[in-house]
Amino acid sequence: MSVQLNHTIIHARDKHRTARHYVDLLGLPEPTEFGPFVVVQVDNGVSLDIADDHGTPHPQHYAFLVSEDEFDQIFARIRERGIQYWADPFHSQPDNINHNDGGRGLYWEDPDGHNLEIITRPYGSGAGS
Repeated sequence: MSVQLNHTIIHARDKHRTARHYVDLLGLPEPTEFGPFVVVQVDNGVSLDIADDHGTPHPQHYAFLVSEDEFDQIFARIRERGIQYWADPFHSQPDNINHNDGGRGLYWEDPDGHNLEIITRPYGSGAGS
């Protein structure tokens, strides 16, 4: 058996609001509940298990590999909602996307300050940035 990521836990101030953010922006299936988690399933079998945090969540980074068409759809939803986005993880290039590895990518924050990223090419898969 190969080693595969099965799930990760995302801490949130409001797990239902955070799950809705991921589902709506990324175009994912409706979340389910399992124990204390609201579970958002992504297409490669990995789940985002969102749990309420009883303090302020420590921001993490989550990157999603998407197709060119999915990028267009997600990017349109980000702009429609007026969500700030950046071309870089340090948020120094606002209102821009990047073209790393010959693809496209951008960053934005979820309601809890987690740094989210969509990319159309995996890192190291193509020509320069």
